Amino acid sequence: MRILAAGSRPVPTRATSWAAPPVGEAPRACQRRSTGFTLLELLVVVAIIAIGTAGVSLALRDASASSLEREAQRLAALLESGRAQSRASGRVVVWRAKERGFEFSGVDGDALPTNWLGTDTAVQGTATLQLGPEPLIEPQGVLLVSTSQPERRLRVATDGLRPFSVQPGSRP
Repeated sequence: MRILAAGSRPVPTRATSWAAPPVGEAPRACQRRSTGFTLLELLVVVAIIAIGTAGVSLALRDASASSLEREAQRLAALLESGRAQSRASGRVVVWRAKERGFEFSGVDGDALPTNWLGTDTAVQGTATLQLGPEPLIEPQGVLLVSTSQPERRLRVATDGLRPFSVQPGSRP
């Protein structure tokens, strides 16, 4: 053991080097740092979780809205198909809404489907469309509504020259 004079500093030796603390002890800087997380670290983690949660909630779509949109897109394609068949055959093709689906009259056999993909779709308003055989037809449309959420509406319509398209719901 060394005895030092008052006011003098000990000189580190190999056994008591500043770089290596005694076995079982940690330097003071490490002791203060290892007590927990700082407030800034916790705030960063909370912000990352909040951004991730917001992204996931925005990515989720309402199933009934996408179902009605899918039905409207399908109906627009079917109406254009019926219109093309009417022009090719020279016969009038008429689309009518039924209680549980729809029908095309004037086409051969089962050329076009006659039912909705889901049970949640219904037609409101005018339920008959004439699809040809003239190249220009009168402006017409049909309003599709979701039976589970009546405020959700989409209109499938044409101006007579352009193809049938899906538009935001309004009065037929």
